[in-house]
Amino acid sequence: MITKFDCAPGCPVQTTLQFIDGKWKSVILYHLSTQTLRFSDLQRKLPYVSRRMLARQLSELVTDNVISKEIYETVPIRTEYSLTNFGKTLLPIVNSMVTWGNKYNELHK
Repeated sequence: MITKFDCAPGCPVQTTLQFIDGKWKSVILYHLSTQTLRFSDLQRKLPYVSRRMLARQLSELVTDNVISKEIYETVPIRTEYSLTNFGKTLLPIVNSMVTWGNKYNELHK
């Protein structure tokens, strides 16, 4: 559910956050930034996130057209997630978070 904000200064940040707000959404985008991943791949990359929470965050990202979900009718069913073109526009923000996080981690070793 995409919401358009029409308000005072600060709203561009709120507009951006509507797509990446959620404890794991930015991390999911980071992992999808270079490759398409299956649900089980994402679970391995995020072992501290419950299956239910991961499914919820992925569902919200799909609803907002940030990522796409491809279901393959195989046995067992295979589901893959990848960034949409719109989702790729969020990568500079995620990459800035990576840069800042690396600097923070270096200073606080």
